[in-house]
Amino acid sequence: MSQGSRAGLEPATPRPHEALRIVALGGGTGLSTLLEGLKGREADAPLSDLTAIVTVTDEGGSSGRLRRDFSVLPPGDIRNCIVALAADKNLLSKLFQYRFGSGRGLKGHSFGNLFLTALTRVTGDFQQAVQVSSEVLAIRGKILPSTMTDVRLEAELADGATVAGETNISRARSRIRSIRLAPRHCQPVAEALEAIETADLISLGPGSLYTSVVPHLLVHGVAKAIARSRAVKVYVCNLMQQPGETVGYTAGDHVRAILEHSGGHWGRALLDYVVVNSRKVPAAMARRYARQRCGPVEVDLETLAELGVQVIAENLLAGGTVVRHQPARVAQLLVSLARLGRQQRAMA
Repeated sequence: MSQGSRAGLEPATPRPHEALRIVALGGGTGLSTLLEGLKGREADAPLSDLTAIVTVTDEGGSSGRLRRDFSVLPPGDIRNCIVALAADKNLLSKLFQYRFGSGRGLKGHSFGNLFLTALTRVTGDFQQAVQVSSEVLAIRGKILPSTMTDVRLEAELADGATVAGETNISRARSRIRSIRLAPRHCQPVAEALEAIETADLISLGPGSLYTSVVPHLLVHGVAKAIARSRAVKVYVCNLMQQPGETVGYTAGDHVRAILEHSGGHWGRALLDYVVVNSRKVPAAMARRYARQRCGPVEVDLETLAELGVQVIAENLLAGGTVVRHQPARVAQLLVSLARLGRQQRAMA
């Protein structure tokens, strides 16, 4: 597909109330923002078959403290996804996001993180705690951790150093050569593999390349499941380079890192499309990022073609003082691609 083309992305609409099977993999604010956008498109695609698969490598802030103190998986990203998919932004949603501004031992913690931690201790199972919390907020769809193993990130840098921990990796001054999980052979959540197998669309990103997107592919069996799925597979590329992770990276560099960390041999089966931004970043915003030696992610069409992915370029910039994806536009695009995936599965 040529840059900017939307041809072929609007196949026949599914029957009324027919849920598209969308699987979104990610972490951080990128995934929860995307889920907000998809919830806003529910009139086009009911969310009963939406599955969010969330990374569990966070070690910073409230999540990191709870992880160290109570030996639970980090709850923060999952909490944000639960709130994003809540039926409405009622008092319970606000309660889950409430962050204590003072109090010995409480300052910095959000109520939702504490709630998930307490439920994990009561039930003895983090995944069940997520399910119960999802029921409390009556979310649309399903939220799953990528693995139930207590995993941490390790990175090999271009200068030969090894850095451990998501926070330290995001602060690295040398270019990241590769990342891995410790322990390396962690098992995926079975329901996540089932959702991937039956999906109409699988999306990766938007989000931090090495700490929100790639970690999914390092969980045993996940890259293989994505490659074998008949779904349309999409990477939503970041708008800007990220300090400590992707300074100087083009869209092709992002895609290459994804393919290389999946084992490489899956090749074109892992990604069909890369979604990139076509609108120029406002000068004032660009100058602010330039102070951190970061600029907009360049779209290198020839490299992307060589990597076997088709490019979809759209105006994806949201308004505001920071560079962010417009969630409604990204969601609309993904819903159109999911319809295409539904057609492809029907014809297979």
